[in-house]
Amino acid sequence: MGAGALGGAATLGSLVTAATASRGTATDELRIGYLPITDAAPLLVAHGDGFYAQRRLTAGRPVLFRSWSSLMEAFLTRQVDLIHLLMPSAIQLRHVIGADVRVVGWNHTGGGAITVAPHISEVGQLAGTQVAIPGWWSIHNILLQRVLRANGLTPVARRSPSRTDGTVELVVMGPSDMTPALATGSISAFTVADPFNAGAVARGVGRLHMLLDQVWRDHACCVTVVHQDLIDNRPDTVQALVDAAVAAQLGIRADRPAAAAILSGGGYLPQPPKAVEVAMTGTVPDPQGGPDRPRIDFHPYPFPSFTSELVRQMRLTVVDGETRFLDGLDPSRVHADLVDDRFVRAAITRHGGPAALGLPASLTRHERLV
Repeated sequence: MGAGALGGAATLGSLVTAATASRGTATDELRIGYLPITDAAPLLVAHGDGFYAQRRLTAGRPVLFRSWSSLMEAFLTRQVDLIHLLMPSAIQLRHVIGADVRVVGWNHTGGGAITVAPHISEVGQLAGTQVAIPGWWSIHNILLQRVLRANGLTPVARRSPSRTDGTVELVVMGPSDMTPALATGSISAFTVADPFNAGAVARGVGRLHMLLDQVWRDHACCVTVVHQDLIDNRPDTVQALVDAAVAAQLGIRADRPAAAAILSGGGYLPQPPKAVEVAMTGTVPDPQGGPDRPRIDFHPYPFPSFTSELVRQMRLTVVDGETRFLDGLDPSRVHADLVDDRFVRAAITRHGGPAALGLPASLTRHERLV
């Protein structure tokens, strides 16, 4: 992915073209697109553990993509029917591209981190260096920039970084390119989903600085996105899809090692099995003194409070691309325009209610950022 990916003019233009291109041929088989990260685990485990088949849902083997831009283009041209996608990018698709898409559930919470070169011991040392992000409209970029600003640093795009001025240049990279770039010293750090953080640590070329969940507790990164016409024409298919994903989330939370084995043994995640296992089963101390928290968790409900706060945080974030669309967005109304939670509400009820999935009974919450 080039420097302008997911926000830059070149990629934005290609997405607009994709949104208006001739569509792929519709099929009865549900086609799933994903990036090889643990964020996609519910969609992948639902396939590998037979949850789609149990619901008589014909779903082909999920198709692996290597970049967010290629995944979105395949989705917009109907080469795949549904994808897991960065939540800020879903907002971009809806409000910049004008794509008639809907979020039908969260894939997970947490699961992202900031990984630094072994010689980096504090954030201030990133001044004058390049740091890689997976996309401009990603929760990783948003939260990394909060961390940089909190430590007196200024994120910049397409500007040479200066140690004297305390600037850090952000560059977009495909996740699979980040660990080699860190190993060669062309970047000083990266932020991305697991298992790439765990993989860099396992190879000895990186050190885990912090989980992004420490910046925004229980934030969503990837969400399940479908076209509105799939909802309109095949609502039973959408319900079966969401039911299967929620069942997979329950299964993952009940037996994380087994889920990691499916992701690795089934060939869904082509990273070292140990890195996948660490990413799926690892825990970290709770900064508030509670029980240890998982590196990644799996909660399906898309909280309106999160969407509203996300829009506000997007306005504070430096990106190499179009941002004027944010000026006209009412944070309190974006959720209703983008998210259709009817299917996930029904799935939660069928699978034991909110408590069974670690959710509050009211399905409301207060966002916690530091």
